[in-house]
Formats: sequence, structure tokens, C-alpha cells
Amino acid sequence: MGLHIAQDEHADQVLTDDPFALLSGMLLDQQFPMERAFAGPAKILDRFGTLEPAEIAAADPERFATLCSEPPAIHRYPGSMAARVQALAAHVVAEYDGHTERLWREADSGKELMRRLLALPGFGKQKAQIFVALLGKQLDVQPEGWQEAAGVYSEPGSFRSVADVVDDRSLERVRAFKKEQKAAARR
Repeated sequence: MGLHIAQDEHADQVLTDDPFALLSGMLLDQQFPMERAFAGPAKILDRFGTLEPAEIAAADPERFATLCSEPPAIHRYPGSMAARVQALAAHVVAEYDGHTERLWREADSGKELMRRLLALPGFGKQKAQIFVALLGKQLDVQPEGWQEAAGVYSEPGSFRSVADVVDDRSLERVRAFKKEQKAAARR
């Protein structure tokens, strides 16, 4: 079973095959269409040649920002997001010896998983909760208490976030939910 978040076969395969790609896609998922954010790691792989955290962390920041900015860019703000991807990679190297999946595979509880995610550069509470839900719902990474850690994002049958995107139909339902939430916030 593969992920279908980016709605692009190559990008989704990269997300399925590479834990750092998935984590980076979650990082990029802000102020940018979800499926385009999650396609960003495939663009980095295609242009940089690897998604190895150690190599990304060690890359020349200007060169890395330039390749992230080439059309189509990895994000609306490609320069700042390139720096965030490099900071994320540096954290994965420093804390997990470059093995991204250790971040969740070695977490013995949902609370510990949240603590680890909140320590990542660019991850706040909501982003961390959504990622816990994504891991739990789509990758069967379900340490004890993962649902409590993910909060409302863990609810079965909800269409609140990327954690619920498994095909075109679910993507549209998540988009509709987000649109409703924005409209309600404006009232």
C-alpha cells in the first residue's frame, strides 16, 4: 500500500519509500496547497539527487535554495522553506543519526512521539498532531496513546487533514472541511 497524498504517482512513491520525504512534506504543508507541498520532496530528490538527511544538511545553503526555487518551486516561499528543510535534516542527523524513521519507530507512546515531533524545527502542536494521525491512520504506526496525542485528527472517518487523504475523493473532502473552517473563522 502506498500513500496518495501528492496525487502524483512519482511524488507519492517517494513519500511511500522515504521517511525523510514524508517528514519534509509535512514541514512544507503550510500556506501552500497540500498536494503541492507533499510533492516538494520528489522535486528535491530529482534536482539534488538524494533525500539523505546528512547530505541535505551539509549542502551549500545558497545552492540548495536555488534548486528548491527552480520552477516549479517546492513552495510558495522556496528560499525560507529550503532553509527549514536543511534545519530539519540537521535535526534528524543530530538526534537520529540520519535515520528519520527512528523518530517514530522508537517512540514508545503517543506522548513521546508528540514530544519528538514538537522538538523538530518548523513543527508546532497542530502539525505534530496531524503527523501523528498520518502515521497512525496510514502507516500503522500506533504507539500506545497515539490517538490521544493526535486529538481530533485521529477520529475515524474524519476528513480534517492530510492524515485522511487516500485518494482524489478524500482530498476533496479535506479541502471542503478546511474551506468551511476558514469561513467559520471569518464570521
